[in-house]
Amino acid sequence: MKPLFRFLLLKMTNPVKIKRALLSVSDKTGLNEFAAVLAEFGVQMISTGGTARSLREAGFDVTDVSEVTGFPEMMDGRVKTLHPKIHGAFLALRDNEEHIAAMKAHDIEPIDLVVVNLYPFENTIANPNVTLEEAVENIDIGGPAMIRSASKNWRSVAVVTDAKAYEQIAAELRENDGSLSLETRASLAAAAYRRTSEYDSAITNYLSKANAGQETNAFLASLSLSAKKAADLRYGENPHQAAALYTASSTVGVANAEQLHGKEMSFNNYVDTDAAWSLVADLNGPAAAIIKHTNPSGVGVGSSLSEAYKRALSTDPVSAFGGIVAFNGKVDAGTARLVIEIFSEVVVAPDFDEDALDVFRTKKNLRVLKVKGGNAEQNVVRQISGGYLLQSADLHVLAESDLKVMTKRQPTDDEMRSMMLAWAVCKHVKSNAIVFANAVQTLGVGAGQMNRVDSVRIAASRAERFDLDLKGSAVASDAFFPFRDNVDEAARFGATAIIQPGGSVKDAESIEAADEHGIAMVFTGIRHFRH
Repeated sequence: MKPLFRFLLLKMTNPVKIKRALLSVSDKTGLNEFAAVLAEFGVQMISTGGTARSLREAGFDVTDVSEVTGFPEMMDGRVKTLHPKIHGAFLALRDNEEHIAAMKAHDIEPIDLVVVNLYPFENTIANPNVTLEEAVENIDIGGPAMIRSASKNWRSVAVVTDAKAYEQIAAELRENDGSLSLETRASLAAAAYRRTSEYDSAITNYLSKANAGQETNAFLASLSLSAKKAADLRYGENPHQAAALYTASSTVGVANAEQLHGKEMSFNNYVDTDAAWSLVADLNGPAAAIIKHTNPSGVGVGSSLSEAYKRALSTDPVSAFGGIVAFNGKVDAGTARLVIEIFSEVVVAPDFDEDALDVFRTKKNLRVLKVKGGNAEQNVVRQISGGYLLQSADLHVLAESDLKVMTKRQPTDDEMRSMMLAWAVCKHVKSNAIVFANAVQTLGVGAGQMNRVDSVRIAASRAERFDLDLKGSAVASDAFFPFRDNVDEAARFGATAIIQPGGSVKDAESIEAADEHGIAMVFTGIRHFRH
């Protein structure tokens, strides 16, 4: 048995009576209710600034920190708790004779409970218009110092940094006549150090980026990842793998989605839902996407979400079974009734009519997620053995003005719309990626093949399987065509327009093949590999 755990087991029956508490919080949620519990046990409450005012207004007897230290709060409150009578009250070892003698000599009374949460630095920098000065003013100094000092002496001091813990602490105080167990104090100390680590990481990342200026490729010298566990998941990709969900922000993205109905989300559900949400967020006007194993089985656009969904479903109604359905607008009851005609794992959208939710609630296990924000992530992190890869997110959105026509024939307006849709979808398909589309829907998707010509054939075979006519369709490729065989295959299936990045040493051969078949080909000058 490790020494720390042995020590914990031996000391479990050694609770600490809470006699003096220091409270200094930025977020005052639940503060008065918690203070009422402390008052029940006659705990002396020491406080600072706004926290002291709030407690007094609620009728509590509060001692100002300045009364304890003998120094006034100064420099706009920057200096108030950084004092030996505060930190000595936290750090003194209660079973050390020299420490006890020092406390008596300098009139330091022990503090048993520290309730501190920090200036809202993370929320402040979440504002895209925040200035550097505003950010710096929201860097807490005294708070982290108190948290770290008190947590170091967790054998004698309890530290609470999250208002969500008040109820648990209050319950234990009542159960144990105003005392907290060593087990609780140790757990709170770990949570406290985790909080200061997250806080410091946010400050480090922000200031490093600010100092790096506007260079989009200026990555930091060290990588700090900070996220809070939101939930334990039943398992990972497979039942023998453990998994959990962590959230890195407070409001946006699939990780922070509000689940309105259905059973709990799985690891694979989150991965697939994120892929679906990212795709529809890239589309303009009413759009729907159906995702299976991170790849789109079908995508549609239309004058309504219902029309878009019908088109997405028609691309591959077989693969759609058990898929993830994503919309980029508010879902109505009519659209919901269409969705529940086949089994789906998840429906995700920015909003839902109440009537639509009533329809979805008829399916007990269908997960319904409401998500804020589109493709907002600036960087993407991937773990590899022994380290991490970091890259800027692929947020490129193609404009028609970016295209360069490479063939003798110019594309028609309808072909241009078809190519733009095919390209938008192709960005979200695993490489090697090929997408056949018309102006309003995908017709065939070929994903994740070891060579591009196989992706062309697979995409075309899917269209043929579901009686979707490829004559006059557009083909998108996520990367350049290395050989003309891709063009020949696309022409064989009836495509009349091709959109691809270009850049191959054999571009001339592909262009020549397109001219032979009367195909309009455009180059984007950018590729969308997705591994």
